[in-house]
Amino acid sequence: MTRAAEQTSDAGCCGSCVNYFTSAKFLLYLGHALSTWGDRMWHFAVSVFLVELYGNSLLLTAVYGLVVAGSVLLLGAIIGDWVDKNSRLKVAQTSLVVQNASVILCGIILMIVFLFKTQLLTLYSGWLLTMCYILVITIANIANLASTATTITIQRDWIVVVAGEDRSKLADMNATIRRIDQLTNILAPMAVGQIMTFGSPVIGCGFISGWNLLSMCLEYLLLWKVYQKTPALALKATSKIEESELKQLNVQKDSELKPTEGVQLIGEKDVAVFEPHQEKEISCSGRIAEPFITFRDGWVAYYNQPVFLAGLGLAFLYMTVLGFDCITTGYAYTQGLSGSVLSLLMGASAITGIMGTVAFTWLRRKCGLVRTGFISGIAQIACLVLCVISVFMPGSPLDLTVSPFADIHTRLMEGQPLPTALPADMSEIPLTTGMHNWLNRSSSVNRDLEMSSDSVPLISVSLLFAGVIAARVGLWSFDLTVTQLLQENVIESERGIINGVQNSMNYLLDLLHFIMVILAPNPEAFGLLVLISVSFVAMGHIMYFRFAQKTLGNQLFACCGLKSKAVSNDSPPSNTSAV
Repeated sequence: MTRAAEQTSDAGCCGSCVNYFTSAKFLLYLGHALSTWGDRMWHFAVSVFLVELYGNSLLLTAVYGLVVAGSVLLLGAIIGDWVDKNSRLKVAQTSLVVQNASVILCGIILMIVFLFKTQLLTLYSGWLLTMCYILVITIANIANLASTATTITIQRDWIVVVAGEDRSKLADMNATIRRIDQLTNILAPMAVGQIMTFGSPVIGCGFISGWNLLSMCLEYLLLWKVYQKTPALALKATSKIEESELKQLNVQKDSELKPTEGVQLIGEKDVAVFEPHQEKEISCSGRIAEPFITFRDGWVAYYNQPVFLAGLGLAFLYMTVLGFDCITTGYAYTQGLSGSVLSLLMGASAITGIMGTVAFTWLRRKCGLVRTGFISGIAQIACLVLCVISVFMPGSPLDLTVSPFADIHTRLMEGQPLPTALPADMSEIPLTTGMHNWLNRSSSVNRDLEMSSDSVPLISVSLLFAGVIAARVGLWSFDLTVTQLLQENVIESERGIINGVQNSMNYLLDLLHFIMVILAPNPEAFGLLVLISVSFVAMGHIMYFRFAQKTLGNQLFACCGLKSKAVSNDSPPSNTSAV
């Protein structure tokens, strides 16, 4: 190769790199990474801060967890409706500013409370300090609601528009977003945990507030750049489009369809530059009833979606203790696993989660989107069989004759205080929500006091975590499948409200799984919780199987290697868009 040819090749390579790093897709990834990193740091730190504030009591974290879950459950549809009724840029910028400003304000209030807690206790008989607690929880909840709005508008709407008519590009972008989530879930709590360990809660609050201030400015700029580079973002459907005219993303691989042979694509017509609606005069009673009407309409619209069963199936996967939340890690402590081993297991779960995103893109190309969800479900259930087996293996504490509240009853009868203190050896467990923190720590204190020096056989707990870790491949592939089904099949004017209701469904099942643990908190009943969790996961995948069967009929079991009809017929019947 001549020197001129080499120079031309190098220039082309550099040009491609520059084009990629300045593309709307990469800028969207960068903005999401900054946003997710800040979210994960805050969710980890706020639980620890609330424990520290209340003298190592778990009351505030319990209240915070319940308020967050209840708020999203009740307001998910209303938030989604607000996303639908306003321009994309306005929604993204408003939710970004509200979210970060709330976290910054919370950080400042927490710093003041940590620095002047003694003085605040003496003012107005401690009521001023109580008001500070209420203010922190309220503002933190507002930040979480704003984060929900950001997730809906960026991950469920903007990403679809940036991907354009290329369905394969949309799948790759969804997978990349999940990989960023997996990495930040592990790295962000580790980073802020080190700062809080070697510094102080005040330094931790200051660092998080400073990070969110800087991140807000950068994310705001990135959103503006993405908006400029993607003119289609300025176009938004202002009314419901007829289902028969629902526009689709690319039905076939680019190599299998000519550009003119594809069906109607999202963004071709029936859209207009967004203009705010001229609101009619509404009576006072009408304004009061409007949120309730929106709530009702959102759930009705969700039920009427062609992908309703797929979304409900995904929500059922939240009713489980088979994840790396603090309930499961607390149980692992009672079975003799150390913090260092648990951290390695969490790292392994992140790796298998990333493998799931890779499997999703490969399976979607080979088998089509609907079949990908079906295969992912089978893979997840097959791995969870190990968890079921672990319940009956040596070392399993399963004993349903033990009362779940025996220890609490004994303490009350003997006049002993219920366990609420934070044990020293639990301080390194990563926390995701205040509710996780509360359940894990309150039950872990009991078990730490009761554990004997006898070693516990590790066969049962090893099989349990082997199943949980392996199942992450199918779990994240299935999650991406349902996410893309919602993106492709929900009409543009309803994306916000439908995804808001989906978030509410997820929180509802998540809340039910906490209630399940509260009703059976002792280790002897954990095996029963495992069996119930696997049952709910199976029910979720049965719902998806029903959806897939209605969509593909007899072709559901067609060989995934057949490129033509197996993929081209991967679409819902009659009144739905292509999957």
